[in-house]
Amino acid sequence: MNSSSVRIYRRAAAGGRFVSFTVKIKETDLWIAVDPQCYTETLVSATEAAVLKIRRPLERYLASNPHLQSALEPCLVDSCAPPIILEMVRAANKAGVGPMAAVAGTVAEQVGLFLLETAEEVIVENGGDLFLKVNEPVAVGIFAGSSSLSGKLALQIDPGHTPLGICTSSGTVGPSVSFGCADAAVALAPSPPLADAAATALGNRVRGEEDLQEAIAFARQVDGLTGALLIVGDKIAAWGDIDLQRL
Repeated sequence: MNSSSVRIYRRAAAGGRFVSFTVKIKETDLWIAVDPQCYTETLVSATEAAVLKIRRPLERYLASNPHLQSALEPCLVDSCAPPIILEMVRAANKAGVGPMAAVAGTVAEQVGLFLLETAEEVIVENGGDLFLKVNEPVAVGIFAGSSSLSGKLALQIDPGHTPLGICTSSGTVGPSVSFGCADAAVALAPSPPLADAAATALGNRVRGEEDLQEAIAFARQVDGLTGALLIVGDKIAAWGDIDLQRL
């Protein structure tokens, strides 16, 4: 699947409430929405510089420790590792997956926190993984590939629950590694790195409709996770602090 088809959901994502822009540096491909009064070309340039700064210690550490890039299970790293690596490892270990399962959520969070120094409302999307901080309710649509439910459901997000991470893994859409067949495995947590890692772990557990309840039971046990949503074909399972609405 080419990148344009994977990212097609971005076209309908902004609306009049936000101004949106994209930042793409190497593997990092971000769609960002902010409140209009804070948007400037200077902000775009500053965000690009922030992404480079965020990526630099990650790239250096992975170059010296290449085994982390292919690890599919929890890992241990030295306490002197860069903070971004420690954040990824802690989140991934909680979910029982390798550290790279948390990288997109971690980068989204760090970019989001940078933007909140200027903006009051921020949404950062990184390959289907979201960091949100909003002052008014917002609906987050769910893209689930060829499922009949794709594009028909949304999570209504209470601003009081933000900052929030909403991350999605899929065994049928996109380039991410998944050992399951879920059309969408969505995890919610105040920590986007944890939501990212948990989404991967949930998706790995769903090989068919019969696995939905077992995967939800797993989600309940992940410390720090606040909600989970799974879609396989026309079947859905959900748990936690989720306000699901039809579009």
